[in-house]
Amino acid sequence: MTLGNIPRLYTALADWIACMLCVSLFPHRLKGWQLRAVQAFFLAVMCVFLAATGNVPVAWFVPCILLSAALMFVFIYLCCDFSTANAGYYCVRAFILAELAASLEWQLYYYAAYSAGGTSLPIRILFLAGTYALIFGLMYALERRRRESVREMEITWRELLSALAIGAAIYAISNLSYFYADTPFSGRLTMEIFNIRTLVDLGGVAILYAYHIQLSELHVRREKDALTNVLRTQYSQYQLSQDSVDLINRKYHDLKHQLSVLRAESDPQKKNDYLDRMEQEIRAYEAQNKTGNHVLDTVLAGKSLYCQQHGVSLTCVADGTALDFMDEMDLCTLFGNALDNAIESVEKLPDPERRLIHLSVSRQRGFLHIRVENTYEGELQFDGGLPATTKADKRYHGYGLKSIRETAKKYGGSVTISAKGGWFELRVLLPLSA
Repeated sequence: MTLGNIPRLYTALADWIACMLCVSLFPHRLKGWQLRAVQAFFLAVMCVFLAATGNVPVAWFVPCILLSAALMFVFIYLCCDFSTANAGYYCVRAFILAELAASLEWQLYYYAAYSAGGTSLPIRILFLAGTYALIFGLMYALERRRRESVREMEITWRELLSALAIGAAIYAISNLSYFYADTPFSGRLTMEIFNIRTLVDLGGVAILYAYHIQLSELHVRREKDALTNVLRTQYSQYQLSQDSVDLINRKYHDLKHQLSVLRAESDPQKKNDYLDRMEQEIRAYEAQNKTGNHVLDTVLAGKSLYCQQHGVSLTCVADGTALDFMDEMDLCTLFGNALDNAIESVEKLPDPERRLIHLSVSRQRGFLHIRVENTYEGELQFDGGLPATTKADKRYHGYGLKSIRETAKKYGGSVTISAKGGWFELRVLLPLSA
């Protein structure tokens, strides 16, 4: 009994399902009917292309495989909100997974058909549906579990090239027997060829999954290092601001004594009026950003000076004494990053009258409420509860907000972000100890 190679429609279906697995796990570039139309279009194109190239000469086999992989890449890139490198990386993984599913299904069916001397169409459909459900269902469960614990990483071109090399080696070894039968690694009997292909594909999926875990852990370590650097940077800025504020306070203190000496002299009335205005400005400076927490005061002083220089209106209503339970470095991280993000957002607004930031800190029902609001322009997309970047390089974006979230988590709190009506709002809720 001769069954031949895997039906091309089976391979096309496996390729499409592998791509759909990726599409189901990650944010979409397309929405609604456009997404469904692209999915249906690529199902039809893959089936037609693979069916049409089923009997091409051996010399055309590799180019056809490359075109098939290119279709998978375009499908993933169009549907998922990925960079080119990410789309290529997941295309490699999807391609090898599809190879495993198609190979295992056909080997199991061949064994059953060979033993029984033939099978009916319902049995063929049962083998196809059962094997694909097992392979793709198991991979979906593994990927979904990992997706929930680790935010999506940005693949570098070097990491993509490594994945491509692994995928190419796996495919070449698994299909070696179809090209060259006379090698030490080729099979000559049908079941030998099936075993080699299925086992190599299985090993390939395992290798790529292990590589994926390794990359995920590497990216997590990089992210933690970046968050640590953000924390240290904010604390360094706080220390510099503290030195600057202390210097300014000393200067103003000296200036007050100079004013007292001048006032004792016999001066014209206009000079007295001028001195009165100077004294009022000094009092206004002394009164600003006095929240009751010296760390918050210092951060606000530095940010306020920057806002004044760049036409940004920063207002604050804060009960700084409510922050006494927090570590100085955590305060620098939380408020420094929150205000930096708000300032970066409002600076993009062309109208200075709309560059508004408001900070509030208060106690409410046993919780500390921190709210930072700022105006913004455009449409924001969210990924994992954080605003998605519009920058080309996403690797080093969002660490400020991630750092804020980690700081809140340290104190058993939570972070909520919303954007509505031209206002961006960051809320931090921390439980206060009884």
